[in-house]
Amino acid sequence: MSSITFPHLDEDMGSSSSPNLNSMHDSMQASFYTPPAFDMSSSFQMNPLSAHPPRTPRSSSAAHFRNMSMSISVYDEKGEEQQDTETVRGENVEVDEDGVEELDEEDARVKEAEKLVKTHEVWRDLFVTSNGRDKAFKLMQYSIRVYLLFHRKILFRGGNSAWQLEIVRRLLAAKNGFSFTRKLLIMFNWLNPLSQVLAQQSVPFSSSGSSLTPHSLTPAPESSSKSSQSYAGPFLSHPFLRALLSAPPPILLELANGLSDDIYALSRLGLIGPKLGERASRFANWCWLLSTLVGLVENGVEMGVIEGLQREVQSRAYKESLSGATSKSQPKESKIDERELARLQKKNYWLQISRAKLAMDFIFVAYDIFGIKGWKDSIQSFAGLAAAVLSSAKLYDKQKNVLVNKALASYTS
Repeated sequence: MSSITFPHLDEDMGSSSSPNLNSMHDSMQASFYTPPAFDMSSSFQMNPLSAHPPRTPRSSSAAHFRNMSMSISVYDEKGEEQQDTETVRGENVEVDEDGVEELDEEDARVKEAEKLVKTHEVWRDLFVTSNGRDKAFKLMQYSIRVYLLFHRKILFRGGNSAWQLEIVRRLLAAKNGFSFTRKLLIMFNWLNPLSQVLAQQSVPFSSSGSSLTPHSLTPAPESSSKSSQSYAGPFLSHPFLRALLSAPPPILLELANGLSDDIYALSRLGLIGPKLGERASRFANWCWLLSTLVGLVENGVEMGVIEGLQREVQSRAYKESLSGATSKSQPKESKIDERELARLQKKNYWLQISRAKLAMDFIFVAYDIFGIKGWKDSIQSFAGLAAAVLSSAKLYDKQKNVLVNKALASYTS
């Protein structure tokens, strides 16, 4: 039975063997069994030609190990070639194997689509709709009101000449004409909340909060149904009235506001008496005030949610920076965080614009409802012009996004 010679036992064997044999044995072991200071071949190695090669050390450390080792296998040489390739790819910010290149291409497509969308095209599509024309007429109406303030109190404070009076008369006629035109443009806006109320009739679930079982699966006894009808009456048991009573308050306020505005517009046309038109206008103002308060509350809640998401993304990016992760080491995660943070900041910006617009509406309608007399014309003129500018900016951005999406769809196809 042949014996196995261990290279590290030569010192123990040297004392018991002869000098000649020891010298021959040492020369043979020096050429075949001399271990290096750090034997990389004795450790476990993975094939670098596999689908997922192991991460190789830096070029400086690899050169240090290369000088220390006596021999390098074929797999080691290929691994170093792959290391150099990965180093070059890691230094290139534009290319990444985790999908950053695809995200950068998406940014490029969005920028190209935004360049294709012209400003006059956005305004053209806005003026086609009644909402866009309403915003344009509102801008002109309150711009005239603000100019009349400067005309009377600053530019021509004591002017009573014929041409000055004629200019004021024409501007007042234009302002009233824009106001009346806007009343006609927003007629039948109550159809939108009405469709939302009618859509609730198709919901198969029970209106009671204690049960979420469909009506078809829970047949009620005849005695209970008859007793409920006799208690509520046939009028309140109508499906439309049930859907109307179960509708959210903002939808009901929008429905009542639209109907009241239409009654007031019909009174301006002369089809309805002026007393009924004044009552409808006052009721519409109350609905406008309440809907504005509801909008401010909803806006505050949504802004709180968005700010919480922003803090979460920022804290995650801060933790990644503390752990040593950079945009080169984790390009996909950092790029996604940057995009998410930019999206949240943009949404928070437009929420602030909406809150400012709602605040201007509240100031405007509060003067009419509560009968405030001090600085009424000035405050309402500036508040109306500010609300018109903010709402027009929101509508313009929305229409521009629509055109950008169309350009992206044509660009990808």
